[in-house]
Amino acid sequence: MGSRTYGYIRVSTREQNIERQMISLKNAGVIRQDIYIDKQSGKDFERPAYAKIMSIITEGDLLFVKSIDRLGRNYQEIMEQWRIITKELKADIRILDMPLLDTTKTKDLLGTFISDIVLQLLSFVAENERENIRQRQAEGIAAAKARGIRFGKPMIPIPPDFPELYRQWECGAISFREFSSICNMGRSTMYTRIKEHRKRLSENT
Repeated sequence: MGSRTYGYIRVSTREQNIERQMISLKNAGVIRQDIYIDKQSGKDFERPAYAKIMSIITEGDLLFVKSIDRLGRNYQEIMEQWRIITKELKADIRILDMPLLDTTKTKDLLGTFISDIVLQLLSFVAENERENIRQRQAEGIAAAKARGIRFGKPMIPIPPDFPELYRQWECGAISFREFSSICNMGRSTMYTRIKEHRKRLSENT
């Protein structure tokens, strides 16, 4: 059986749009049925499609990837996946955004050496850029908070008669549903406001 060609796409749930990567892989000659796609959430890095490729790829096969950061979350992970594919599985990789990262063209010692150096440099740059983005986001949020900007859903104001409604609810005159409906608040918000109100009452006694 001859060697096969595969493509791998990874997007986060924030991105979702796979079109750019899909077009690049198809233009490179990868057929749709051999393209594997992972859509991961921001809180984990589960990649069932990638695991599937790793289970079927064999020596001499070729894996196309749009960009180097699709292989892993950080420098160490990218390097480890590159090692597994090229050294353990003895398959080839072609990174479409970086023609120098094409193991089909670097079979000699010098070519492999150059490819490894470029890989390490690009992996470091990709991770460093992600760290810079996270730092800029954190600094921007901190600066906005310092200016008084609030994030998240706007707080629903407590109605002026909240204390009286609370008293009626406490004595059973109205139900919790009626209480929250009058205040136009959801269950969790109501419990938060009740807790705050009770705290104010205890501080005033």
